Amino acid sequence: MSESQTRFSVLREAADGDVVAAIEALVREGNDRDLNRVNVLDFADRRGLNVDRALAAFLHASRLGLFDMSWNLLCPGCGGVLNANATLKTVQRESYNCTLCAAGYEPTLDEMVEVSFTVNPRVRRIAAHDPHSLPQWEYNRQMYWSSGVRLPEGEAFDAFLKEMLLEGVELPAGEKCIIQLQLPAQFCIVFEPVTHAAHFIDVQGGPTGERQELSVLFNRQSTPTATVQMRPGPLRLTLDNRTDTRVLPAVIVANDALHHMLGDRKPFLTARQVVTNQTFRDIYRTAAMDVDQRFKITSLTFLFTDLKGSTEMYERVGDLVAYDLVRAHFAVVNEIVAMESGAIVKTIGDAVMATFPTPDRGVNAALRMREAMRGLNDKRGHEDFTLKIGLHEGPCLAVTLNDRLDYFGQTVNIAARVQGLAMARSIFATRPIVEHPGAAQVLARSGISPLPQRHSLRGIAEAMQVYEIP
Repeated sequence: MSESQTRFSVLREAADGDVVAAIEALVREGNDRDLNRVNVLDFADRRGLNVDRALAAFLHASRLGLFDMSWNLLCPGCGGVLNANATLKTVQRESYNCTLCAAGYEPTLDEMVEVSFTVNPRVRRIAAHDPHSLPQWEYNRQMYWSSGVRLPEGEAFDAFLKEMLLEGVELPAGEKCIIQLQLPAQFCIVFEPVTHAAHFIDVQGGPTGERQELSVLFNRQSTPTATVQMRPGPLRLTLDNRTDTRVLPAVIVANDALHHMLGDRKPFLTARQVVTNQTFRDIYRTAAMDVDQRFKITSLTFLFTDLKGSTEMYERVGDLVAYDLVRAHFAVVNEIVAMESGAIVKTIGDAVMATFPTPDRGVNAALRMREAMRGLNDKRGHEDFTLKIGLHEGPCLAVTLNDRLDYFGQTVNIAARVQGLAMARSIFATRPIVEHPGAAQVLARSGISPLPQRHSLRGIAEAMQVYEIP
């Protein structure tokens, strides 16, 4: 048995069998492009697989060395990969600039960090393992554009290039070339994906028959995007590669074809989805982030629970039995959180702090937890399990505290305070939760109408509108 077969055998023990079979088929039968920067959401959708199980399998596959995980900093404007990182720990900059869009961005874990998976070269070697061997437009497709950009295929891609490409060259390290071309009466861009360089040509005025001159130099220094004004007509373009690798400059027209391509997106796996996934937290634990890193998340759903009357239960049934009951409650809560694409952040006594990527997942989990506690009580014939639940959604900071991935900010504080309002089996949620379209559908399907209330929360200046979910 080969080393790869041995690792796949271990993977079958850790992950869903159908997903592992699909991954094995991908490695065995997929083309090189299919095995580079795998979009897990697209992978699962094309094969009719459960997304959470697919993600869990790829995370285990990465841990086993079958695939390499990449944390790619994206430009939200064009969908280009501004920086690729083997771990989240190496994402260090406070801001990233996209020369193609001439804009700067502060990285967040929502839509700006894509997580993808590339087959390890020991399992199967593909062209992208040596990216400088890729043809020019395969390099753009596989290395520059993220897995969320829906690029055309085959003849459709050739037609797209014909419509927007004026000229493209492969320029070896240290070499220079001269291109003669005709500038149309449209805005043009000299774009180079290896060094992430861009030079804008603002073509204005009447046509000219005189030759115009422009020189563009490529190096490893990050410089602002330059703009030069020119007229429609002949251009003598000098391209100078001052790097130690080849560069792939192209002169493109910023027309409708380009804008349509950049705007045609599909869902991709974000860092927020990964760091709030229970399998990721279980596998990587303290290895996710450095203690001095802080990442913004623009939207995350927090759920806090507390087991009411646990002190009285310890008094009534004794420590040993009570401890087993609390463990049974934790097992149910953990299972439900994982089933709703969430993760347990921490437990404090018999209380739980969990996160979910969206409010509807959090509401689903809360309702299922409440029903599960009723089931446990029915089995025992006693009201031992009374869970108080609070939900809130909003921005936060992802940090490392006490050797684990944790979250900090007012959203977390409010979620904890809202849980404190809950009595008996009640669920309390804030307006961002109940007004989320997906969460509203969940409640409507369950025949539940949230009851609005106003409450003053400790540490919050003004009274807040919250909703009881009866």
